[in-house]
Amino acid sequence: MQNLQSIMETLSGWVWGPYMLVLIVGTGIFLTFRLLFWQFRMLPLAFKQVFGKHPNHADSGDISQFASLMTALSATIGTGNIAGVATACVLGGPGAVFWMWMTALFGMATKYGEGVLAVKYRVKNAKGEMSGGPMYYIERGLKLKWLALIFALLGTLASFGIGSSVQSNTVALAVENSLGLSTWITAIIITAFSALVILGGIKSISKASSVIVPIMAICYIAGGLVIILNNLNLVLPALKMIISYAFTGEAAVGGAIGAAIRYGVARGVFSNEAGMGSAPIAAAAAKTDHPARQGLVSMTGTFIDTIIVCSITGIVLVMGYIMAGNNFGDQTGAVLTISVFDKLLPGVGGWVVTFGIIFFAYSTILGWSYYGEKCATYLLGEKFILPYRIIYIATVFIGCVATLDMVWLFADTFNGLMAVPNLIALLLLSGVIAKESKDFITRRKSGELY
Repeated sequence: MQNLQSIMETLSGWVWGPYMLVLIVGTGIFLTFRLLFWQFRMLPLAFKQVFGKHPNHADSGDISQFASLMTALSATIGTGNIAGVATACVLGGPGAVFWMWMTALFGMATKYGEGVLAVKYRVKNAKGEMSGGPMYYIERGLKLKWLALIFALLGTLASFGIGSSVQSNTVALAVENSLGLSTWITAIIITAFSALVILGGIKSISKASSVIVPIMAICYIAGGLVIILNNLNLVLPALKMIISYAFTGEAAVGGAIGAAIRYGVARGVFSNEAGMGSAPIAAAAAKTDHPARQGLVSMTGTFIDTIIVCSITGIVLVMGYIMAGNNFGDQTGAVLTISVFDKLLPGVGGWVVTFGIIFFAYSTILGWSYYGEKCATYLLGEKFILPYRIIYIATVFIGCVATLDMVWLFADTFNGLMAVPNLIALLLLSGVIAKESKDFITRRKSGELY
């Protein structure tokens, strides 16, 4: 077992090493230039699509664009926004926050491309529901069925780890540490609530996500903003430190600028999942009249996840770092975030983070159940939907009561490997993305599309 763990640690390190990070960020940079900085030019329209009123009742799809975004955000806004940012700051220094921002800004182009291709190549299943995502645009766009099958297999395996068991384990430990509740009791409660939603399929998941995600995000952001407003004198020094340390490597491991870049990019990608191939599975279910419109909605997810939520965590952590005499101490991960929030917002801050972890992790369980289900049914057919849901729910229970060091390694590895076939498709189908974008603009100018 020790040898297997050593092998998996080596493989995970290679998968999430510099080559993968360059491929992920490089794809975003390539698409940014290919689309002439589309994510910046079209961001106002993108948010209008998410929060504005528009006629979509006659469009094909299963759920609204807002619901599809909330489903995707339910899987991406998670422990990475709390524990991941803290880990990046400790290992890469305050400058890591800056590189998280850069990753997100280019990642928006990647997420846009994923949304476009998801709708462009989606299909209707036997139930009349939409099915889409990387496996479909790899098969139908690139005509590479074998590569689509590899993605679907990796997505299915990753869902049982990063989607269910490790998330429920995070919740169980947080509840045990904060409330003293047995992990077995937490296991029963979270498994029951997960089953209640997951067995209802995408419409049930999207409804739950449309309630949970906005509430939990607003509460967490509000807590962070209260801290920032109560310590306005620290905001400018914190921002200056984030920017200056990004190019000097101060406070990073070994004082190297490479550490700030490495951990900032890695945690940024882990948080918003741009390029991983997961979010377009939810995007494919959206009611929309054009692939580019859903692409716009999809890219706002990266902005919300990293530029807003992760920034709140990062700025508050750096403010705490300054107050502690430029020192994070011996803490890291979620424990560090809880500690800093509690210090800067006594009596309330720690609970904001604790409950944030619980609901962030629970929403990730819901979102990833849909991703894994679509990957599994692509491999084994519609008859496997119910068996998959039952197995997935079982892994939620197991995650609460088991030690998951090895599962974390497997999940991290499969999650990273998912990105490879997806990024290949995005690069090779970039011409299709550009063509759909141009068509969207032309048809809007002519009045054919609103």
